[in-house]
Amino acid sequence: MVKTLIHHATLYARGGVYDPGWLLVEKGRIAAIGRGAAPQDTDARELDAQGRIVAPGLVDLHAHGALGHDTMDANPEALREMARFYARHGVTAFLATTMSAPAADILAALWNIAEVMRLGTGGAALLGAHVEGPYLDVERRGCQDAALVRGADPAEYGPMLDTGVVRLLTLAPEIPANRPLIRYAVERGVTVAIGHTRASYDEVCRAVDLGATQVTHLFNAMDPLHHREPGAVGAALTLDALSCQIIADNIHIHPAVLNLAVRAKGPERIILVTDAMGGTGMPDGEYTLGGLAVTVREGVARIANGGLAGSTLTLERAVRHIMAAGQVSLYEALSMASSTPARALGLTRKGAIAVGMDADLILLDESANVLMTMVCGEIVHEGASASDGARK
Repeated sequence: MVKTLIHHATLYARGGVYDPGWLLVEKGRIAAIGRGAAPQDTDARELDAQGRIVAPGLVDLHAHGALGHDTMDANPEALREMARFYARHGVTAFLATTMSAPAADILAALWNIAEVMRLGTGGAALLGAHVEGPYLDVERRGCQDAALVRGADPAEYGPMLDTGVVRLLTLAPEIPANRPLIRYAVERGVTVAIGHTRASYDEVCRAVDLGATQVTHLFNAMDPLHHREPGAVGAALTLDALSCQIIADNIHIHPAVLNLAVRAKGPERIILVTDAMGGTGMPDGEYTLGGLAVTVREGVARIANGGLAGSTLTLERAVRHIMAAGQVSLYEALSMASSTPARALGLTRKGAIAVGMDADLILLDESANVLMTMVCGEIVHEGASASDGARK
């Protein structure tokens, strides 16, 4: 694997901005970084960033599909096309997200994820699965099929976790059958998120005591905040143990409420996600999600009753939205899509620019448009303007 020296960059490194800065990539990892002029390395391929931003690659913990494909298709090429699409939008790692379905269908999707992880994607790295359902509250199921929502059964979830690819699990903790699963999953290294829920504040606190550490798409598919019954939203906003996924498309959540969430949690506990469905990257039209018919109009995905059905959001757009709504810097906004999700999932080599980290990098212009994406030192996406820099 060739070494790459990126220089003349505005480098969004761990701990601050190096302007100008440089970094050396070797054997898929960041071998060195520094401020000012880069050292000479005659063995390295050079990439002149021309003053543009080099930032950590984005990490999407909640993505169902794109380009007409869905995780539940259980099709290897579908996942690869999704991964390549996500890479074009700055994502260097993601979790393929499942839906409520019969156990056999979920298992098929998980084993397909395992196979694609083994062979690679040619785009964003597939980290594993986010199992969203079927262990939800049926009244807060969102666009998931009510007939397929059910309480957790060890005979069912045991084989799911035995696949070894489940990294994140969303459940409703107020369902008695779901509570033993929290500790069971955490003991097996799976991060547990609270979502699609009518849980009370106290029920969320008990779930945290059992090991839950995330909230799935805060404000969506949960009871709204009430000043005498704070519920899951109140718990999410006030408990430091919980990091909160946010769909920052200005559709799922009003910009003023995005601002509220950033003020309450801070960039270190806000996880930007897309909840992208099969219509992402596609024209308006008819699609499916979790077996339900979805209509996309003007980029908004809805099921027949008018409920939102995932999104057509891409993660770099979410970064721009949270920057505007939350009144934060681009550095802080990018952290909510890189270092925060990586840390929330327990990833130790992704989400930051520092020596020893995986060389998952993106090159951005001043408007946060993605010009180049690198995964473990390999360029997997390069726009025309990225190639303007001098190479050797």
